[in-house]
Amino acid sequence: MNKFKRIVSLVVFVPLGIVLVVLAVANRQPVTLALNPFRPEDSVLSVTAPFFLFLFLAVLLGLLIGWCVTWVGQGKHRRQARVEAREAVKWQNEHKTVVSGAATPSGLPAK
Repeated sequence: MNKFKRIVSLVVFVPLGIVLVVLAVANRQPVTLALNPFRPEDSVLSVTAPFFLFLFLAVLLGLLIGWCVTWVGQGKHRRQARVEAREAVKWQNEHKTVVSGAATPSGLPAK
């Protein structure tokens, strides 16, 4: 299975890396990102960088936002897993005490 994962990752990531390198080489021209919509020529709120840098930052920002939304959306499942883990530990400890004969839980007849 490990070899299969390695082959799949090579099949996916090598072409993706090639595409990203070609994209970076093709979009080297400097562009200005103006953050002031009323005065775009204002240099205080503008950034000049190669275009591929803005593209990569947009992709990374999208990945970060997607990760955050997924993490928040799965919160109820993580909470349920924590509760069930605590219950499992409680039941295991109770089972150990019953098996060891140290104490019998109330409501159960003693052997």
